[in-house]
Amino acid sequence: MKKAFSMLLGVLGLIVVGFVLVNWYPYIFAKNVDGVIYGVERVEVPMAIVAVDGARPTSQIFSFAVAVKDNKSGEIYTASSEDRRWAVVQKGQCAEVKFLPYPPWSLSRSGAYFGARLIRLYECPVGVQVPTGAAPATAPVAAPTVSAQGTVGPSAAPVQK
Repeated sequence: MKKAFSMLLGVLGLIVVGFVLVNWYPYIFAKNVDGVIYGVERVEVPMAIVAVDGARPTSQIFSFAVAVKDNKSGEIYTASSEDRRWAVVQKGQCAEVKFLPYPPWSLSRSGAYFGARLIRLYECPVGVQVPTGAAPATAPVAAPTVSAQGTVGPSAAPVQK
């Protein structure tokens, strides 16, 4: 009888642990990032959103795409968020953000973040590099020049004709 009771308690314990992990996975394994805001953009839904009298507006109205560069690792974390506080955040400010991950059993989204919770917003301390503008994807490359002697650019290698 004791053995059956212990087995029952063990099985119930495993069920409770599994239930907790499945339901609260994003909160248990959340990533805290303290760094510079690299981008905050309102996500525009390409359709008209009409609210009926007394109905609450859909959360898509307050949807933002967020990018934060971690001060410790230098990695840029991105996520979407429906937190209305992101409306006042500007690029170049510093923030403490909690990123909520998709669970690993969501195979198409595993490894990505679906929620960016703004914990604290503050001015960056002196010495922290803040983004100034959109950097070009690649640096412009000067076109090689051909001299009258048939040489190209600074290397002065003859041009094959």
